[in-house]
Amino acid sequence: MTASPDEIARFLSGKINLPDIREVNRWADTHEDNLKYLFSLAGLTDSRIGVNALWSLTHMMDTHSEWMQSHQDEFIDMLLTEKHVGRRRMLLQLLRHQHYAPDAIRTDFLDYCLLRINSECEPYAIRCFSMYCAFEMCKFYPELLAELSGRLDMLSQQSLSPGLASALLTTRKNMRRHMRAGS
Repeated sequence: MTASPDEIARFLSGKINLPDIREVNRWADTHEDNLKYLFSLAGLTDSRIGVNALWSLTHMMDTHSEWMQSHQDEFIDMLLTEKHVGRRRMLLQLLRHQHYAPDAIRTDFLDYCLLRINSECEPYAIRCFSMYCAFEMCKFYPELLAELSGRLDMLSQQSLSPGLASALLTTRKNMRRHMRAGS
């Protein structure tokens, strides 16, 4: 796809599907400025353009993981103020696949994730992604792992969807593996 940034924005303003996302991603892959432009469009709130641009970014996690990692704080900032459920899910999906430095844990983001794990008002995907992100941040500190473990114990008392039950099982398994490796 050879298109100008304005044409991409117009394209993203309509209904799109997965083949369209692949086309947009091929366009973004041609030049870093295109990727930066797509990221700027993802920041547009209350807009189909922003949702579609963010959706495109979720399909670039494997090929641009380092670039996405460099924008971790911006993704977190977007998430913490986001009201749109779909955008929050996609932002958490992007953040789930990132690494967190033990000396640079954002407590606002950690608190956000911990609060959503047991919130039955939240969609299952947000709760699952919050659980995965919380583990990645808590694993450096025994006291945070203990807090996460307590929240997981509370979660296990709830009626769980298959996806949430799987995320709980996976997170507990990762915690046990991490604790054995640290012993």
